[in-house]
Amino acid sequence: MAQNLHFPILVISFTILLSISPSFSAPNAKDLWCSQTPYPDVCKSFFKAKFNPKNLAEFKKTAFKIAMERALTAETLTKRHAQKCRTPKEKGAWADCLELYQDTILHLNRTFSDNYCSDFDIQTWLSSALTNLETCRAGFVDLNIKDYDVVFPFLSRSNNVTKLIRNSLAMNNCSETETGYHGGFPTWVKAGERRLLQAAVPKADLVVALDGSGNYKTVQAAVDAAAKRKGSGRFVIHVKKGVYKENVVIGNKVKNLMLVGDGLKYTIITGSRSVGGGSTTFNSATVAVTGEGFIARGITFRNTAGPENHQAVALRSGSDLSVFYRCSFEGYQDTLYVHSQRQFYRECYIYGTVDFIFGNAAVVLQNCMIYARKPMSGQQCVVTAQGRSDPNQNTGISIHNSRVMATADLQPVLSSVRTYLGRPWREYSRTVYLQCFMDSLVNPAGWLEWSGDFALNTLYYGEFKNFGPGSSTAKRVKWKGYRVITSAAEASKFTVGSFIAGKSWLPATGVPFTAGL
Repeated sequence: MAQNLHFPILVISFTILLSISPSFSAPNAKDLWCSQTPYPDVCKSFFKAKFNPKNLAEFKKTAFKIAMERALTAETLTKRHAQKCRTPKEKGAWADCLELYQDTILHLNRTFSDNYCSDFDIQTWLSSALTNLETCRAGFVDLNIKDYDVVFPFLSRSNNVTKLIRNSLAMNNCSETETGYHGGFPTWVKAGERRLLQAAVPKADLVVALDGSGNYKTVQAAVDAAAKRKGSGRFVIHVKKGVYKENVVIGNKVKNLMLVGDGLKYTIITGSRSVGGGSTTFNSATVAVTGEGFIARGITFRNTAGPENHQAVALRSGSDLSVFYRCSFEGYQDTLYVHSQRQFYRECYIYGTVDFIFGNAAVVLQNCMIYARKPMSGQQCVVTAQGRSDPNQNTGISIHNSRVMATADLQPVLSSVRTYLGRPWREYSRTVYLQCFMDSLVNPAGWLEWSGDFALNTLYYGEFKNFGPGSSTAKRVKWKGYRVITSAAEASKFTVGSFIAGKSWLPATGVPFTAGL
C-alpha cells in the first residue's frame, strides 16, 4: 500500500430510497430514482430515453448492466493502450489494470445473473468492483508515474464506471442479516469443509514436495494442474514441509481450492517482490488469490523484501468466502492485503510494521496473534489501513478476540517506536477491535491520522471491551468518527455472523468460528 496513496471499517450505512415505493412507476420514474443516487446526471444520461422501469428491481438490474457495459468498454480501451507503455513500471501498472477490469466485469456480471443471490451478495460484488478500479489507479501512484492520466486516458475515461458503480451501491438498499456460527466458524463454512480443516491429514488430490516425492515440486505447478480439472468441487493440494521460493497466482478460474501445509512452522511459501524493487503493491504479493472459496491451512506466507523496500505483500486475497486457518503472514510494510470480498482468518499470526493489515475486504480476524515488528529508524508501526471509499460499501476490518503484541526485536525499543491500531487509507475507513488483548506497545492515542484531518469525521473506528496495558480509552483520539462501543448490539454488527454473513458459508470449510460476541 503506497504511503502517499492511501485515501480515505464497521457500522453499515446504505442509502435507502425511502421517498419512492419499490413498485412505483410513472413516466418519470427513471428520473425520480436517479435523483436519489450520488450522481443523478450520470444515472440519467446512460439510460435509454424511452426506458420506463416497472419497479425498482428492474431499474437496479438495468443499472447494473449499464455499469458492466461501461466496464467492458474501459477494458477494451485498456487493451488498446498496451503499446503506450514506455517503461517496465508502466507496463506493470497497465497489466494490473487489465486484470482488475476483467475481475470487475466478472463481479458486475454476477449482480444481475439468473442464479439466486442476496442483496448482501450484490453489495459485496459491487464493493469489490469499485475497489478494483481504485487499485488500478493505485499502481501508477505506487511507481511514481506522474502523468498516467495523459498517457493512459482510459484511466480518466473510466470515471463514469466508478460513478455508475457508486450509484448502484446506493440503489441496492442492503442491510446486514444476522447469520451465525457453527463449531467455531461462520455457517458459510459447510460441514464437509470443516472436517477438511480439522482433519489431521486431509485426503489430497495432489501433493507438492520439494524432494520429488509428490506430484509436483512447486505450488504453482499444482495450482495450474488444479485449474484443468473437471467439475468445481473442493480440490485439496497438500504442500509438504519445505521452503518454497516462488510467487503463486490462484486466479478466478480456480475455485474451491484448498492448500494444506504441514504446519505454519514447516510449510513456507516465500518471495521478495516489492514496490522498492519495481512492483506495484498489488503485484508484489508472494501469493495472490482471487478464485472463489479458497482455503489455506497450516502454511506460512512470507515476503522477505525487508522494511527498506516499503510495500511488500506476503498474501493478497480477493477470494470471496475465503478462509485462512492456523496460517502465518510475515512481512514488514503491507504484509496482509485483504483486498476485497468476504474473508475469515482464524488462529493466524500476522507480522509487520507499517499498515500491515490493509485493504477493502469485509474481513473478520478471530483468535489471531498480531505482532508489530521493529521498523526502520524514524518509522512508526501501524497495524491496519482500511480502504473503504464509499459509505455504501459493506466492507471493513473486524479484529475479534485477538492479541496485539510486540515481537522480540521491537520490545527493547518500545520507548522510541510508537504503535497505532490503524489509520484511514480512504475516506470511509472502517475498523473495529472487539474483546482483544492490547499490550503496552499500543500508543495511548490508539489511532493515527493519515494526512491532517482527512477522513477523521467520516471514518468509523471502534473499540469494544478490549483489555490489557494498551487498551485504556482514556487518552484515545477525539475524532468524530472514533467511538468507544458500549452497546453489545452495535458491536455484534462486526462479528462473523453479521459482518461477513458467516453462518451461510463458513460451516462448509470445517474451520471453527464464533458467530457472535
